[in-house]
Amino acid sequence: MDIRFVASQSIELVVPDQPVPIQHYLRQPQRVVSALTASSRIEQLGNERFRLKMRSLSFMHLSIQPTVDMRVWADSDGTVHLRSIACEIRGIEYINQRFDLTLLGRLYPCNVNGQTYLKGKADLEVQVELPPPFLLTPKPLMEAAGNGLLKSVLLSIKQRLMHQLLLDYRHWAGSKPATNLATLASELSVDSPTA
Repeated sequence: MDIRFVASQSIELVVPDQPVPIQHYLRQPQRVVSALTASSRIEQLGNERFRLKMRSLSFMHLSIQPTVDMRVWADSDGTVHLRSIACEIRGIEYINQRFDLTLLGRLYPCNVNGQTYLKGKADLEVQVELPPPFLLTPKPLMEAAGNGLLKSVLLSIKQRLMHQLLLDYRHWAGSKPATNLATLASELSVDSPTA
């Protein structure tokens, strides 16, 4: 039985002021990826490519462990893009050969009345052909269970991102002020007229 599950999650959070604007932090996608989940679940495959090993998920008496390869990159304005490029289901070969996962995400800074916010959205879609024993389960019941599972995955990622990203940003920005002040001072001395 072919079935499709979908879920979306939005995020909006206030960014506390730091010595370095968050756009500079967001131009380092590996930092954003590390805020998504525990570092033990992430493997960097290349410059913009990462492998995310998700926790085991239970669906209708099946236990599956998806592994998702993602491309994560940032624009010059600090907008971070995330797109799945491959997926593997470990544990059940039948499903692995009939499984497709699409994850699209975007996170960007914006300024509203002098306050910086991070806004974003993630869309997750899974298409799968379920094994024959599932033919006896009503499709609406399976769709509700699958959609709920995907929503819970995105929600847990969102909650971690909201906490971990700002924590890491604060730590990262706090380690930068001396360098930035020295850079600013040298720029000011170049611009000022000589006496």
